[in-house]
Amino acid sequence: MDRRTFLFGLAATGVARADASHPETFREWLAASPDARAAGVTACLDRIRRMDDDIHAWVQVAPQPPTGSGPLSGIPFGMKDIVETKGLATEYGSPIYKGRIGTEDAAIVRELRRRGGVLLGKTHTTAFAYRTPAPTRNPRNLAHTPGGSSSGSAAAVAAGMVPFAVGTQTGGSVLRPASFCGITGFKPTYGRLRMDGVLPFAKSCDTLGLFTHTAADMIALWDALGYATAASADASLAAADPLPVVDPEMAAAFQKAVARIRAAGVAVRSLDIRATLERLVGVAQTLMFYEGARVHEQEYKQYGSRLDDMADLVREGLQIPAARYEEAKQLVATARTEIGELHKATPVILVPAAVGPAPRGLASTGDSRMNAPWTALGTPAITIPMPVGDALPLGLQLTATHGDEARLLRVAARLQETLS
Repeated sequence: MDRRTFLFGLAATGVARADASHPETFREWLAASPDARAAGVTACLDRIRRMDDDIHAWVQVAPQPPTGSGPLSGIPFGMKDIVETKGLATEYGSPIYKGRIGTEDAAIVRELRRRGGVLLGKTHTTAFAYRTPAPTRNPRNLAHTPGGSSSGSAAAVAAGMVPFAVGTQTGGSVLRPASFCGITGFKPTYGRLRMDGVLPFAKSCDTLGLFTHTAADMIALWDALGYATAASADASLAAADPLPVVDPEMAAAFQKAVARIRAAGVAVRSLDIRATLERLVGVAQTLMFYEGARVHEQEYKQYGSRLDDMADLVREGLQIPAARYEEAKQLVATARTEIGELHKATPVILVPAAVGPAPRGLASTGDSRMNAPWTALGTPAITIPMPVGDALPLGLQLTATHGDEARLLRVAARLQETLS
């Protein structure tokens, strides 16, 4: 099906079913009929037209027809703009690449379209998936950042513009925006999702991730992608105690959530991993700066300070000696063994998903200290919202050992139901 025929079909269905209800969450999309899915795509486009002038989640909206059929047939999704997409904007969040058009589809794009997914367009990212903010605002409160670097993908899902979206994480770029926007963000085990066609940053940490409304939606999406989801939700749990240094709002919400989980009859033991996590924050930064500087060195030579924050990273990263980098890799290997032993006793460990709520303004996308250790370790992690009333969202982060996505997802869904 060519794109013109595809768009005409969407428009015709939208006219015929303009007053029909349409699916919202990913599970509702899965249960919907083909006609309802087509109407839902039109409704998503309408919502984007109404809302995105305020939110700025999208670089480009240009629905692309699926290349196959399967469990995702007719379900729309957004793609972070460091991921290559044939014929669509792939600008890396940088004015240097404004107007650049992708020449091929990345592996993740090919896979989603092959399963019937409708690529709705490209979502905003911080420049080169680092610090320089995107224009995106938090749908929960437009005066605040949605987080980064997967700013647009998180905001698009939080605003109901798409039922799921793809992001990437090198530090905390999926889990932190999910926490700030009050949705679910999932970072699978390092290497689980193919990175072919994704702009590299730090190759030992770069990981594709996913956004949905809830953990139950994430289970359904993971299953639709062909990954195992059958596992028990009755895993032993541990919670970080004492907590790493976080804002008072996060500390209170985390402790209240753990107390609520225990009150529901779930055993949660206390686990002192504060020193290990704090040590890994610095180690993760060494990996990111050393590798990122060498990935972007040639661009820095060409563009210099036009790389904005990435220019600072390159300058600093090139000063890191190889011996310090090798030491950092060894420290990660040691910590991976240490945390792996802890996961044998308690398969799921609970920690805050961010330092606190989304910062006000767009100058900063937040602090990745709560996520970077798990990214460096390569372990799967997921963020679910905690009850906060009318306050800005805060997320609970669950982590598991390598390859244990199925159990992690099931426990997350169980805890989200308990907390809600």
